Amino acid sequence: MATELKAPMPGKVTQILVNAGDQVNQDDEVIILEAMKMEMPICAPCSGTIQEIKTKEGESVEGDAVLALIDG
Repeated sequence: MATELKAPMPGKVTQILVNAGDQVNQDDEVIILEAMKMEMPICAPCSGTIQEIKTKEGESVEGDAVLALIDG
């Protein structure tokens, strides 16, 4: 079962640092979210393979939106 990487708050996706199929370790930065005029790194909650990116750069997302799936 894949682990969901979720936005902690509403914001705008400014950078996606990985691609589907990439290996990540726990606490690796995956996505940069801009919220309240600050850049916030969204880190992998577990080690595994990026199964799917469910957002794109420049997209505004709501809090708790699923940004990526990690198969770990």
